[in-house]
Amino acid sequence: MVTRLSASDASFYRLENSSTPMYVGSLQILRKPRNGLSYEALLATVERRLPQIPRYRQKVREVTLGLARPVWVDDRDFDITYHVRRSALPSPGSDVQLHDLIARLGSRPLDKTRPLWEMYLVEGLAKNRVAIYTKSHQALVNGMTALEIGHVIADRTQKPPEFGEDIWIPGREPSDRQLLMGALGEWIMRPTAQASALRHAVTETVTSTAQIVDLGRRVADVARTVARGTAPSSPLNTTVSRNRRFSVASGSLEEFRVVRARYDCDINDVVLAMVAGALRNWLLSRGEPVTSTTTVRAMAPMSVYPDSEIDSSGPGQAISEVTPFLVDLPVGESNAVVRLSQISHATETHPTAPSLVDARTIVTLSGFAPPTLHAMGIRVATSFSARQFNLLITNVPGAQNQMYIAGTKLLETYAVPPLLHNQTLAIGVTSYNGMLYFGINADRDAMSDVDMLPSLLREALDELVEAAR
Repeated sequence: MVTRLSASDASFYRLENSSTPMYVGSLQILRKPRNGLSYEALLATVERRLPQIPRYRQKVREVTLGLARPVWVDDRDFDITYHVRRSALPSPGSDVQLHDLIARLGSRPLDKTRPLWEMYLVEGLAKNRVAIYTKSHQALVNGMTALEIGHVIADRTQKPPEFGEDIWIPGREPSDRQLLMGALGEWIMRPTAQASALRHAVTETVTSTAQIVDLGRRVADVARTVARGTAPSSPLNTTVSRNRRFSVASGSLEEFRVVRARYDCDINDVVLAMVAGALRNWLLSRGEPVTSTTTVRAMAPMSVYPDSEIDSSGPGQAISEVTPFLVDLPVGESNAVVRLSQISHATETHPTAPSLVDARTIVTLSGFAPPTLHAMGIRVATSFSARQFNLLITNVPGAQNQMYIAGTKLLETYAVPPLLHNQTLAIGVTSYNGMLYFGINADRDAMSDVDMLPSLLREALDELVEAAR
C-alpha cells in the first residue's frame, strides 16, 4: 500500500541532519526473569504486535525531483532481525555504562533505506536487570494512526494476550516512474482536491457554534505562544555536535503529591519548579551571571483531555491532544517556593489548565502511552521556531500499575528526547507505577557536566518537599 507522507511527517523527515536526528527514544529497565529474557522472546513479542503498527513495516520513498511529498511503501525485504538487535555490557554492567551506550546509539541516524526504527535488547546489566532501548523516527509516529512501538509491546499482565496469526503480504513497490506520474497527477488535480478538502473541513469540522469557538480558541492559543518572541540568551543554546550524553533521575510520586497538596498546584508545576531549581544551580556552578530576573524559557507541551470528558463524570481513558505551553522558568529566583508559585500562576492562566493531566487523574489512563505522548510533545515543539525557547521538557502520564514486556517486569522507563536545532538539553519526564522518571539528553561537547543534573534535580525536589512539610 502506498500512502503519501503528511505535510508534518514530511517536514520531520527532511528537518533532521547529522547533528540533530529526529527520533523519539525510550529506555526501559526490566527485572531479568529466572530463565532470562531471550532475544528470541523479545523478537517474537515485537513480531506479534507489528499488525497494530503497520507503519513499522514500511519505508519512505522519495519522488523524483521532489515534485511531491515522499510516500510510505511496504518494505518487501523487511527483516525484523535488522530492527530488533542484541547488545551487551561487560558484566556486571553499571548504569553509567548503560547510559554511555544509549548516548552512542542515540547519536546514530536511522537508515532511511529501511523502516525508520530500531530496538536493542541490552544484556549484562548489574542487579539482575536487562534493558530495552528503542528509537523511532519522528515521522513514523503521529499519535493517531501510528503509535510508537513501546506503546503496543507493554502488557498489564505477565502472561501476554493471545494474538491471531499475522498474515502479512507486502504490496508491490512502485517504480520511480509510477511515483513521478502519481505526483504529476496530483499537481493537475490539486485545485479540485483543495476545494474538496476545504468543503469537507467546513462541513465536518465546524458544524456547531461550540466547534467554531473551540477552533478560534486553538488559533488564539498558538498566536499567544508565537507572540512570546525570541527566548532569552542562554548557554543552553549553541551549536549542537553529533555526539550525546545521557543521564537519568527519579523521584517518588508521593513526594510530588506532598508539594502539590501543600501549595495547591499541579504535579507538572512541581516538575517545572524542580527543573528550574536544578538549572539555577547548574548555571551558578558554571559561573554564569544569574540575576533576580534571569529566566530560562521551556517548551513544556501539555497533555489534555477532551472537553466532553471533563464536563461529564471526569477524565476518561484517552488523551485528546497535546498543546504547546511556553513557560519562563524563574532560575534567578533563590526561593524554591516562590519559583513554584510563579510557575503555578503561569499554568493557571494557560487556556488548557482545567483539562491538564496530573497525578490526580493519571491513574485512569489505560495502556502504556508515554512513548507515543512524548512523540506528540516533540511534534508540538517542532512546530515552533527553536529560537522561541531554550529547551524542551516533555512530561507525560503513564500507567500507575505494574507493566510487563514479553512477560518480564518493567521496573523503570525513561524518555530519550531528541535535541532540537541549537539546543543542547532536552528532558523527558514519565510517571509510572508511583515514580517519576527523568530522561536527560544533552550535547556531549556543550554539556560535558550534564552528570551534575540528576543530583541537582534531587536537591531541588528535596528543597520543595522540606518546605511543604
